[in-house]
Amino acid sequence: MNSKIKKGLGRGLSSLIGETNVETKTNKLSLSDIIPNKFQPRKNFDEENLSDLTKSIKERGVIQPIIVRKSNSEDSKFEIIAGERRWLAARKAGLHEIPVVLTEADDLKSLEFAIVENVQRHDLNPLEEAQGYKRLIDDFSYDQEKVSKFIGKSRSYITNSLRLLNLPLEVLKFVEEKKISSGHAKILVGLDNAFFVANKIIEKKLSVRQAENFVKIFKKKGSISKSIDPNIKNLELNISDKIGLSVSIKNNKKNKGTITFVYHDLDQLNKIIDVIKANY
Repeated sequence: MNSKIKKGLGRGLSSLIGETNVETKTNKLSLSDIIPNKFQPRKNFDEENLSDLTKSIKERGVIQPIIVRKSNSEDSKFEIIAGERRWLAARKAGLHEIPVVLTEADDLKSLEFAIVENVQRHDLNPLEEAQGYKRLIDDFSYDQEKVSKFIGKSRSYITNSLRLLNLPLEVLKFVEEKKISSGHAKILVGLDNAFFVANKIIEKKLSVRQAENFVKIFKKKGSISKSIDPNIKNLELNISDKIGLSVSIKNNKKNKGTITFVYHDLDQLNKIIDVIKANY
């Protein structure tokens, strides 16, 4: 293979190209003859980064060719395998042509190209990354071990990434919109009230460490309580926020029960007493 084609692609992507038939020269194609990759795991492109790339292309043109294959769904069209950002930016820059490397790749290889290129960029949305891995598993019969070896990530990394997809759709939207980080999302996996806690994280601008401490309120003996009324939990949180101490409310079916304030030293006990005295 021509060394110029390999340059700048990254070891994983170059390795994939080596497994397919590829032209040894760079061609140019009209932007209108190119269509996006239907397996593209990235759904959202950062507008600021895209704008920076557009400016660069206006000044220097497209330095690194994009990788395409002949479309199997649209005659005389070519489908992007890797380089959709460059194609979008070239359109925004007003270019009519773009340099391409033409390769033969089936659907599986096309998906592999798209995932590897995005993961190697280190800025793929964690939700989109997980969806890409899931697609390899669901649509192409990969197992987590094979995904791990192919992507170059640990088995536990792939497992934790896939667990994000178990979160409620509302929480996944928060991740997609970057309202919470993947670190926050990992804490929320398995919580019955993940949406409520996610809103609290956003509202209070909690760090990942603060969020970890926050969710401990919902845990008892290492497992999440499923029997407690969410309204009671909400009340516990509101009181806890007000006084800065852990609060536990036990309420039975007859609406009788106990409220417990947890203190760790004399100062915290005095604080509870002062709060009660001040209000009563």
